[in-house]
Amino acid sequence: MNEAIRTIQDHRSIRQYTDEAVSDEHLDTIIQSAQSAASSINGQQVTIISVQDKEKKKKLSELAGNQAWIDQAPLFLIFCADFNRAKIAAELNDAPLGVTDGLESILVGATDAGISLEAATVAAESLGLGTVPIGGIRRKPLEVIELLDLPEYVFPVSGLVVGHPSDHSAKKPRLPQAAVHHRESYNHDLKSLIQDYDAEMAEYMKKRTNGADDRNWSQTVSAIYKTIYYPEVRAMLEKQGFKFE
Repeated sequence: MNEAIRTIQDHRSIRQYTDEAVSDEHLDTIIQSAQSAASSINGQQVTIISVQDKEKKKKLSELAGNQAWIDQAPLFLIFCADFNRAKIAAELNDAPLGVTDGLESILVGATDAGISLEAATVAAESLGLGTVPIGGIRRKPLEVIELLDLPEYVFPVSGLVVGHPSDHSAKKPRLPQAAVHHRESYNHDLKSLIQDYDAEMAEYMKKRTNGADDRNWSQTVSAIYKTIYYPEVRAMLEKQGFKFE
C-alpha cells in the first residue's frame, strides 16, 4: 500500500485541536491540491473561503449548530459552488447564462465542491493535520452568505475544519464493501448487510462512549433523515439566482 492510499484509508474526523496555527505554506498546499481536483467541463465551479479570524470562526461555529471545533481549530475552509465566474465568462462572450435555470448547475456545483473538499482533506491529512467536514454550514445559509459576502450564483456547500489534532480519534467502521460496490447492476439485497453493520457500529459506539451509547447506523441515519434537516437551503438557492426547472 502506498502512502497516498494509506492516508485516504486512515481518515477519521478530528474534533479536538491544539492552538497551533496552520502555516501559510500548508494552507497554500491544501488550496493548490483542492484546485488540482477534477471539475466538470474544466469549469472550476468552486471557491474556497479560508477563515482564520477568531470572531468570524466563532460566528460560523454558531451558525453551523454550535460546533465547537470550528471555533477551536485555527482554520476553517468553506467550499462554495461558484457560477459567478461562469456569469463573467458569459458576459465576456455576449452569451446567456442558462445553466443556472435548472438543477444541473446545483448538481455540478455541489459535486465539484465535494471533489475539491476531498482533495483538500487528503492533502491536509498527508501533512499531519486533522480535518472534519461540516455540512452544518448549510444550516443557516443566508446568514453565512451575508457573513462571507457571497455574490449571486455562489452558495456554500460544505465546510472543512483544519488544524493540529490534540486527540487522534478512533477510526469509525464503514459499511461492508458489498453494500457499496455493486458489480454490473444494483444489488437490492442489502438488509442483512445493513443489519450486520448495525451490530458492528453498536459495538463501536459502546467502546467509544464507555457504554453510555450503543446507537447503530440505521438508528442514527433514520433519526436525522426523518425531516428536511436544513430547511433553508431551497430559499437560499433561489435568492442566489438558481432555478429548479
